[in-house]
Amino acid sequence: MKKLLEAGAHFGHQTRRWNPKMKKYIYGARNGVYIIDLAKTADLISKAYKAMKEIVDNGGKVLFVGTKKQCQEAVQAEALRSGSFYMTNHWLGGTLTNFKTIQGRIRYLKELERREEEGELDLLPKKEAAELRKQKEKLSKNLEGIKEMRRVPNAIFVVDPRVEHNAVSEARKLNIPVFAIVDTNSDPDVVDYVLPANDDAVRSVSLILAVIADAIVESKGGLPVVAYVKDEGDEVTMKDVIRQTDKENAEKLARIRAERAARQEAYEREQAARSSGRDEGRKFGPRKPFTKRVEEAKPAEAQNVEEVKEDKK
Repeated sequence: MKKLLEAGAHFGHQTRRWNPKMKKYIYGARNGVYIIDLAKTADLISKAYKAMKEIVDNGGKVLFVGTKKQCQEAVQAEALRSGSFYMTNHWLGGTLTNFKTIQGRIRYLKELERREEEGELDLLPKKEAAELRKQKEKLSKNLEGIKEMRRVPNAIFVVDPRVEHNAVSEARKLNIPVFAIVDTNSDPDVVDYVLPANDDAVRSVSLILAVIADAIVESKGGLPVVAYVKDEGDEVTMKDVIRQTDKENAEKLARIRAERAARQEAYEREQAARSSGRDEGRKFGPRKPFTKRVEEAKPAEAQNVEEVKEDKK
């Protein structure tokens, strides 16, 4: 719980943006934001860890899915560390339910990569070669993480089932277990292993990803990086979480007030400077009419010419 608290995993969404089905995972609310019960989160992570390890022990493969920008890097890193598959750019419809078609695209991508490596594309007309390279780049962006996936995975891990609803839907159709970080605005009923936590904060997502990746690594005989073990030191309770939340809210409020005061002070200085400038202008008397100023600005020769014209009239 201590690590989860430090990562900000307890912050849910605003109380007006919630899913009532998440009520049992919510401890309370502070300043219009739901606070997730980290005691339940810790217990559910422990169960998910054991379940994931068992799947991999039986030879299962895992697909990590996270297309939200702030979590793409963490999803890819933990998938690679654990030797799993990943999709971070865009979920392709039918990735699971129409896997044969996806395999065809993967074969085409590998063929394009082979042709480029062997220099075949350099022998083609420039326009054709450019088009093929463009296709390769697009396919690689979407399929790089599943290029070696020869069958549908035995489990998928999702960051935010609301965003990845297509991936979750396809997995459920094929009875593939779904592990997911579920925030207070999501539906937990579509997930088999619910991990209630902040799914927007990078630190929160990274911590839980690392724990699940550790389960896979441990099953393969590797050394876990985080390893979900009991926190060292003093126990953390939800009262501690609330106190920490109140402290952070107070600090945030103090920062907002300080910034507001600084802006007000800057505004007052600017107004004082403008007022001072207007006072300086008044020392020289009222400004002359625009036409008068233009006449005074004309060269002497121009004024003489106009005087001659007037005489002729």
